[in-house]
Amino acid sequence: MESLNVGLVGMGNVGSGTLQILLENQEQLAQKLGIPVRVAAVCSRSIASRELPAAAVGVDRYSDWRDVVGRPDIHVVAELIGGLQPARELIETALSHGKAVVTANKELMAREGFSLWQAASQAQRPLAMEASAAGGIPIHSVLREGIAGDRVVAMAGILNGTCNFILTEMEKAGRGFHDVLAEAQQLGYAEADPSADVDGLDARSKLAILATIAYGCGVPAEDILVEGIRRVSDVDFNYASQLRHTIRLLCVARMGQQGLSLSVRPTLLPKDTILASVSGSYNAIWVQGAYGQDTFYYGRGAGPLPTGVAVVSDILHAGRELLSGRENRVSPYSFKQLTEYQPAPPETFRQPYYLRFRVENRFGIIADLAAILRDHHIGIDAVGQLPITNWRDLPFVITVEPATEGEIRAAVETMSQLDYLLEPPLVMPMFAGF
Repeated sequence: MESLNVGLVGMGNVGSGTLQILLENQEQLAQKLGIPVRVAAVCSRSIASRELPAAAVGVDRYSDWRDVVGRPDIHVVAELIGGLQPARELIETALSHGKAVVTANKELMAREGFSLWQAASQAQRPLAMEASAAGGIPIHSVLREGIAGDRVVAMAGILNGTCNFILTEMEKAGRGFHDVLAEAQQLGYAEADPSADVDGLDARSKLAILATIAYGCGVPAEDILVEGIRRVSDVDFNYASQLRHTIRLLCVARMGQQGLSLSVRPTLLPKDTILASVSGSYNAIWVQGAYGQDTFYYGRGAGPLPTGVAVVSDILHAGRELLSGRENRVSPYSFKQLTEYQPAPPETFRQPYYLRFRVENRFGIIADLAAILRDHHIGIDAVGQLPITNWRDLPFVITVEPATEGEIRAAVETMSQLDYLLEPPLVMPMFAGF
């Protein structure tokens, strides 16, 4: 092999960033691999109207991915189109043609990743997916190799840069969710349809991948408790500030004796914690090991170049394995075989909660809510109410002592029947560490 020939399929943000790095960093990449890394082909459905960098001289262009996968001179195919299909067919076809595969596809790898790795093993070709979670943070490598000797007890992370940008802007400027979302869309941080980000689905896929790597069990993404940030308001940041907290969309994984607890939801974080300082489009992951204890990883969670770095690093990884003849030396999931996922029951872990209500004001509301909490064995920690400006739409907050998820859900279900509530209570955990 005189050069490592690469085909890029998908020329969106990540594909464009990957191409830029491969073209501009050729000399150092060759020094690291020992042979040149050459972009042989790029593919996009709109390739005819797409302008490529001037350095892309001699790079063949295709509108059909099959033309890339079918070329015998291409060694590594990078799948950068996203989604379930045709991405899965592309990867399977590439492997059957003897290609190594690199992917940034979080949705596909969360759902089908392990079976695709088995197909790669049968084909004796590398499959790498570092860019599928946390963008430019090499968290896969950390869990798979860097701290492989440890046993992960828990993880907490901010894994969606769009949500983090929205929440930090709401806090900083005292603006509402819809106003900041519109700005995020104008800046290109959020899609025209932002549902995957703001409803927590993007972060859920990433957590499913990281939990599978950390715990060695096949985690179905759809089984993860997920709540988005649409209901978080500037009022919540006002109350959170009084409590010396802030709000972030937090992904949490905790292993207990009864199983694994996974959640993606807006959460109150004490302002003096390191996760609370993560702002803008940055991501961060805090990992607690049984032996190595706490480690923390921080960086850009998205963007063409940070994510492109992860893709190019995987291309180098694939090239090294092809050159050494030791394909899939380390499983991308760290474990040789996955065990069955066992979710922890909702009564496993206890934590404090923040409950925000919107009510039409009248006498006896606090007494009613306190009685419901008492009946569900939940103690009140504090009650907060800003000065009344509209008695027909009064927001106020109750924070409660540590309770289980099951107790909170049951109490909130009872509360939601009260006729003076304008909407169901907004419930957010108050993260106090592991």
